[in-house]
Amino acid sequence: MVVVQEKNKIMTEQETLDNVEKALNEIRPFLISDGGNINLLSIEDTTVKVQLVGACNNCSVNQMTLKNGVEATIKKYAPQILEVVNIS
Repeated sequence: MVVVQEKNKIMTEQETLDNVEKALNEIRPFLISDGGNINLLSIEDTTVKVQLVGACNNCSVNQMTLKNGVEATIKKYAPQILEVVNIS
């Protein structure tokens, strides 16, 4: 079992997964309202790989949404995550 240090708390892989899912569930309604959505593909060490779908996939501001919306929300729930990348 891999564990990640989170500000004086050890977070298991399952806890990290659960927290990333909570973050995605928080931001998902905003993406859906614009005709898109997001799928979690994997969590590898401190990187979350996602796939923006629907209108979000071809949106001209999807990188801003990814960094300022998705990544910021994920880091709120799982501070040990350093990066979120979109896999097309």
